[in-house]
Amino acid sequence: MKNRIWKSRIQTTALFLFLAVCLGIFSSCGKKKEGEEKNLLENISDYGFPALTLTPTPSSTLTPTPLPTEVPNPYEGKKQSMLTGEWIDEDEIETRPYAVMLNNIKVASPQSGIGDADIVYEALTEAGITRFLAIFSKIAEESLTAERLGSVRSARHYFVSFADEYDAIFVHFGETSYATRKMKKLGIDHITGMYGVGVSSFYRDKSIKAPHNAFASLSGILSAVKKANFRTEYEEGYEAHFRFFEEDTAFMGADIKEAKKLTLGFSAYTSPYFTYDEQTKLYTRYQFDKVHTDYNTGEPLTFKNLIIQFVDEWNIDKNGYQTMDIEDAKGTGYYITNGVCMPISWVKKEKTRFMRYYGADKEELTINPGKTYIAVFPQSREKHITIGQEGQ
Repeated sequence: MKNRIWKSRIQTTALFLFLAVCLGIFSSCGKKKEGEEKNLLENISDYGFPALTLTPTPSSTLTPTPLPTEVPNPYEGKKQSMLTGEWIDEDEIETRPYAVMLNNIKVASPQSGIGDADIVYEALTEAGITRFLAIFSKIAEESLTAERLGSVRSARHYFVSFADEYDAIFVHFGETSYATRKMKKLGIDHITGMYGVGVSSFYRDKSIKAPHNAFASLSGILSAVKKANFRTEYEEGYEAHFRFFEEDTAFMGADIKEAKKLTLGFSAYTSPYFTYDEQTKLYTRYQFDKVHTDYNTGEPLTFKNLIIQFVDEWNIDKNGYQTMDIEDAKGTGYYITNGVCMPISWVKKEKTRFMRYYGADKEELTINPGKTYIAVFPQSREKHITIGQEGQ
């Protein structure tokens, strides 16, 4: 009995000793494992892998969308000239233009100063001869035109009407009775070398036969304007004669046709023509079998825009003086630019100084910036116009 009790105690003691040993082993194993795991993470490269750098996950951030780059406005501080549509300084004051009657007989060609004109009109006078109305926004004091402008010839009443469309000061050397009545009717400011303030505004070039030798100077014109106390700024409320594109624009459409050359058969005496230059995008004028130049500079006359304005025209008396239906009238024509031609129409109301051109869509015509030539051409001679390719 005693032996069984003793044996049982020995077994219990052994069991406790065994459990104690196991607990010690487990405890040491846990500590060893924790240390080994820490050591493993710090020295993982020892196992053939690169050491890891543990960094906190970055929080997501919003990338701002860049604002569009602002494109500078090339026309800032600029405005378009009322005569050419070209861009000039916004603070530049545009004064009333001068509309000058110029000779176009062969013995008096080429004209002096015509190359500085912004707009040139051409129309028949007598015997198949044409004359020009050259419209200048300004004449530079240092230019050759300021010293020699002409030769200046007498006025015709329809040229008076054209000048009035631009609120211009009209410059001429003499006039017909029809022109005198027209100037009074329209109340146009004018300077003539025949009487009044303009007598001392002109001089004669004695190397040229009269009456083709009268020339104007800028100083003479300014002196006459001052003596007559003419208004030098545009009339309040005046609206520009043309509507311009901001920049050079090509025309396309079913009504557009090629126009690399234009021939205008005004008469057997006068048949000028224009050729188109693809490089400059301008038309050069020719007459009397050679290029038409400015006498002062020797430079050819070039234009960005060509307009043909058809009118009903006829002899007004036995002297062969011409007249035309332009007071309260309408008609058709062509606009030519950039090597192409398109049909247009026009409407004029002389009393209100209203004159506008319209495209085939019946909207007011918008033209390209640059110099403009306008042929006021008899409707009855339309067949004497040729528009087409170079060489025609």
